[in-house]
Amino acid sequence: MKYFLIVALSISVCTLEAQENYSPTPENLQARKWFDSARFGLFIHWGASSVLSHGEWVMNNRNISVPAYTRLLHIFNPIDFNAKEWVSMAKNAGMHYITFITRHHDGFSNWDTKASDWKITNTPFKRDVLKELSDECRRQGMKLFCYYSLLDWYRSDYQYETGRTGKGTGRTEKSNWPGYINFMKQQLTELLTNYGEIAGIWFDGHWDQLDNDHNKKGVSKVNWHYEEIYTMIHRLQPKCLIGNNHHLLPIPGEDFQMFEKDLPGGNTTGFGGQEVSSKMPLETCETINDSWGFNITDQRYKSVKELIHYLVRDAGYGANFLLNVGPMPNGEIQPEFKERLAAVGEWLKRFGPTIYGTNAGYIRPQDWGAITEKGNKVYVHFFKWPGEKTLLQVPYRVKSARLFANNTAIKVSSLDNNYILIDLKNAKPDEVDTVIELEVVK
Repeated sequence: MKYFLIVALSISVCTLEAQENYSPTPENLQARKWFDSARFGLFIHWGASSVLSHGEWVMNNRNISVPAYTRLLHIFNPIDFNAKEWVSMAKNAGMHYITFITRHHDGFSNWDTKASDWKITNTPFKRDVLKELSDECRRQGMKLFCYYSLLDWYRSDYQYETGRTGKGTGRTEKSNWPGYINFMKQQLTELLTNYGEIAGIWFDGHWDQLDNDHNKKGVSKVNWHYEEIYTMIHRLQPKCLIGNNHHLLPIPGEDFQMFEKDLPGGNTTGFGGQEVSSKMPLETCETINDSWGFNITDQRYKSVKELIHYLVRDAGYGANFLLNVGPMPNGEIQPEFKERLAAVGEWLKRFGPTIYGTNAGYIRPQDWGAITEKGNKVYVHFFKWPGEKTLLQVPYRVKSARLFANNTAIKVSSLDNNYILIDLKNAKPDEVDTVIELEVVK
């Protein structure tokens, strides 16, 4: 993930090459429909970098040279990795898919790639983690996405001279961009042919090669060959979804739009308040503490309540919530993460119908809560208790209302200008989220 501020980008000045004549196949559209109803997934940032216990950007942040960083190949040995436990944890949390880091910016591959020796099967661990994870996902009915970094601090053929990476790496070789593109194609082909059904490819790193000259903001300095790469992915697996963390509107060939550490359309984290696509499924990715990869000093954990509110607000925008864990170097997921995920899962056992398969509410999420919709049901999520009586503007005719938690009927009165008066004097507030179900006529 990006570590520092990126200037807001404008789609009007970006020269992304795309599949100009791309038209989603029926299989692809079916996959998009599934994704747009999933609402909750697990992000896993993990690899050789976890040994240094300072996040996945540690190579860049500490200016570690390639020769020195390569020593991690002889140290990384996640003897406690257990694919069944990882997938079961996600499933019990109410998640419907896992997005796993197959290769991050340090170039380390978490599978038995034939395109590089810098991979997990050359560590003392020797096992193909992706193979075990993909097999377990199939056993437990969990969809698997592969995160894949476009940029690479490790390889000499990557064009780091024009980006902001490469300092302190000890690299002096001239880049070979065509060779690097072919390397990526080879690796992506492996991922899409050797590991069964892959639900999606999650690209990151496009922003490393942007020309941020005053008059060229958002213009890429290199040709990423997206048309060739996207066509290849859709040919190998037509149902495979493509997303690209370039902080722009999706381009032809992409199937969903992601937002990093921000709700759709927000601009609170400095990654750019890009316009929200009206035609694409949406996704927000976020951390449980402040780190993506394992960081032994990061103790700033979000509470269960905060995580549930984030999930609900995302659903209120019609977006999925991709929540991250950074496993420890031994392969275990730290207890602070497991405890919070288990608690969110317990909440979803009760309130999942108000989240899964819902659409964005008729108004954007507010300070007081959010609204989700499904068919003739409107779910009003109050994070703050509104008092015994509260007004709410609803653009539909309301037939009935009930407290979702215990099915208690709630009296509502219709007023002028589409307002209703909700009588909550007999309702018991929920300390996390009081959900009122409205049955409406649309």
